[in-house]
Parts: sequence; structure tokens; C-alpha cells
Amino acid sequence: HIFYAVHDRLSQFVNFNHSIEIKYITMTTAEVPLKFHFVTYNVGTSSPEEDLHKLLQLTPELQNDQNFDFYVIGLQEVKSQIQNIVMDALFEDPWTNSIKNILKIRDFVKIKTIRLQGLVLNIFCLRKHLLSLKFIETQYTRTGLGGMWGNKGAVSIRFALHGSSICFVNAHLTAHDHMQSDRIEDYHSIIKESKFSPKLVTDILDHDYVFWFGDLNFRLMDEDSTSPEYIAQEISRNHLNQLYEKDQLNNARVNGEAFQDFTEQTPKFKPTFKYIVGTGDYDMKRRPAWTDRIMYKLKNNSSINRKIKFEQLSYRSHEGYTMSDHKPVSSHFIVPVSEQIEDSVVHFAPIEQWKLDKENKVEFTVMSDVEISSDDWIGIFKDDFSSLDEYKEYMYARNGNIVSRVNGHQSASAEEFEHKCYNILFPDTSLHSLGMYRLIYFGVEDDSTSILGLSEAFPARKED
Repeated sequence: HIFYAVHDRLSQFVNFNHSIEIKYITMTTAEVPLKFHFVTYNVGTSSPEEDLHKLLQLTPELQNDQNFDFYVIGLQEVKSQIQNIVMDALFEDPWTNSIKNILKIRDFVKIKTIRLQGLVLNIFCLRKHLLSLKFIETQYTRTGLGGMWGNKGAVSIRFALHGSSICFVNAHLTAHDHMQSDRIEDYHSIIKESKFSPKLVTDILDHDYVFWFGDLNFRLMDEDSTSPEYIAQEISRNHLNQLYEKDQLNNARVNGEAFQDFTEQTPKFKPTFKYIVGTGDYDMKRRPAWTDRIMYKLKNNSSINRKIKFEQLSYRSHEGYTMSDHKPVSSHFIVPVSEQIEDSVVHFAPIEQWKLDKENKVEFTVMSDVEISSDDWIGIFKDDFSSLDEYKEYMYARNGNIVSRVNGHQSASAEEFEHKCYNILFPDTSLHSLGMYRLIYFGVEDDSTSILGLSEAFPARKED
């Protein structure tokens, strides 16, 4: 019964046009707890001048501390003037680069970045999880100026991981105390307009796990009777529960106006906005509020029958950071997934040596009933790559020639065998530098990408 239940669950999104069927995944009934660390931070156009290790729950002196499997980083108000957008299109923005540099020495790889003006969403994972990532896809929704401008809105990334679909939404909603109805409208616009390709599920709320975070900009109710000074005084008396009763977001959620499907752990930290930059003091020009939030949604109690339970282990602000008028917020989740031993769909033949400035032939095998998409591609990466964007060269897999071998001899028919064998010729311009490299096979269909194969490391040298 357990096997068929898991089979039916996986087949919803494992059986797509690449025909990656259940037989390529060895299932066990065991479960593993994956640890996710979330950060949301409205950086207020500042630069990352303060040490970010504490925000990531890392110690600078320890380069092997791997407390988490995934880092999910949502930023708002990253500098988005035209010169910044142009530069960040060519190079990573300073915040993303700073975080990547901290994580890469701990064997994390940046899976994906999506940016909408000042909104940036980054996801990093331990290298060992790469082959488990399927259907990676991004979306964005503008809500500023009636949907015409991206100064407000949401960016999202979704993927399938060990048989579970997960969606991450980083949002920056309409500001100001009296604009509650606009924030609610923003929420519904994002839900309505964010549509993914149907290879997994199309709607945000249909994923097994949904995490929604960001500068949601909800304030405290009773604007006329709760002045900035009154709120600051209540905070100093630690009357946070009384203030939370006036929280616009929580009331909208309870009343079914917005976020009614989401759960939020009650904040035990002080309101995160608005501070005087460079200090821990509130700016009395605005009413302090919990603008920065992290929430989650589970589909149909998706973890209820699991031995390992979905848990939120922390939810806190980081008052020591003073670069912005907001304080960053972080949260740590345990996400249970079924343990799987996933065979690569694509296997690369060992490469003894890549000849620099020469043409090089790459051989790879594909499961017999897997069809190569016209957009599938193979990238060459440094062995210590820290981002899936860091390919040195790529070739479309469709440019390969199919060959099948029996006892070392070519055969005319590939359909007789368990695997199709291909070779593809990389041009002499592919690599020019000595070092160790790897190949990654990316399966692409519509707007989603799956990591289907990863080669062993190989040296690139000048030919003697």
C-alpha cells in the first residue's frame, strides 16, 4: 500500500515528456528531514557592509558547518536604478554575491535567482541535492501602478524535490497604514496571475509546500488611536501580544480576506519597521509594525501521515543589523520528504582528459524511453562551481549523434537496448584554462528545467 501510494503521488509530476518514469527512482519507505533556512530582508537600497554570517546562522571561523540543506533568501529594495539593473544583468547583485561567497566554501550551489526591480529571490542547496531537483521554474507578478510597474509585486521559484512540490514566493506589497485594501488586492493578483507550466502544478497554492515571505507591509489597525509613541511604549513594556491583536495581516488571514490558507507562527520579536538607519531606535515618523513576515502552507496536510513531521523550529528578527530601516527576519523549517535513491537519467562516459583549445567528444547515455527535448543542453562547469549560472560553454543535446554499442561495435538500432548512446562534439573554443571541470545535463521543457545528469570531474590540459 505504501509503495502504490508513493508511486501514484510521484507519477503526477515525474511522468512528463522526458518520460522520466518511476523505474528510474529507487524508493524506500524511509523519510529524511531536510532543513531549510529562510531570510527576508528589506535592505533599503543599502550595500552588504555588515557581516552576514549570523543572518545565515553560520560561524566565520568554521568553513565546514552545514547546518541546513537549503537557504532561501528573499530581498526587497535592492538598488534598482538603471545602472544597477544593467550591471546586475551581467554580474550578480552585491547581496547575492556576498551570500554566495559565504555559502560556496560550505559546498552550497546557487540553484536559481529571479529579480523584479528591487525584489530578489535566491535559493541555494548543498551540492549533494542537485540531482534531486526537477521542474525548476520561476515566475513574477507586477502589482505597482495597477500591475504596470515592478516596484511592488512578487517573484517566485518552484521545483520538485524527492517527490514533493515546493513553491517559494518573495513579495513586496503596497506600503502605508491606510492601504490595507490594496495589500489584499496585491495578494489576490499574485495568486491569480502567477501561473507555472503544467508539468508539475500550475498554481501557487497547489504545491505540496508553499512558503510566502517578504516585506508584506501590513501595519497595525486603529491608526487614529495607536500613535507611534504609544506603540513604542507598548514594545518597551513587552506587550507584543496586545499589539499583535491589532496586526492587519493576522486579522485579514483570520477573516478570510487574504492569506487564509497560510499559517504563521506568532511573532515573539519586536516590530521590524521603521528604524532609524544605523541604530536600534524606532523612527517616530512612522508607526512601528511587523512588515516583514514568513508564512507557510501545507497541501491537504501533506505531512500528516509522515513519521517525520513538518516543523518550524525558529522565527526571529535580527536586531543587530542596522543597514536598513527594516530588521531582517529568519526562520528554520524541517521539511520531511521520502528518501529516494535517484539514478541519473543521463550518464556521461568518463573523460580522462579534456584537450584545451581542441575539439572534444563527449559521450553520454540516456534511458531508452527518454526523448531528448530540442532545448536540452549540456554545460561545462568548473569542478568547484557555486552557481548553475556559471557554465563555461554549452551545447544543445540535439546536436549529438546517436550511436549504440554492443561488445564495442556500433549497432544501427538504438531501440534494442536499455540505453541510447550519444556523442556530441564540443568546439575548440570551449575551454582555454587548466583545471578540473564537470558536465551537467539540463532537461528543458516549456519554462521548467530539470537536472538529469552530472559527470565525474575531469582535468583540462594542453595536449602534449
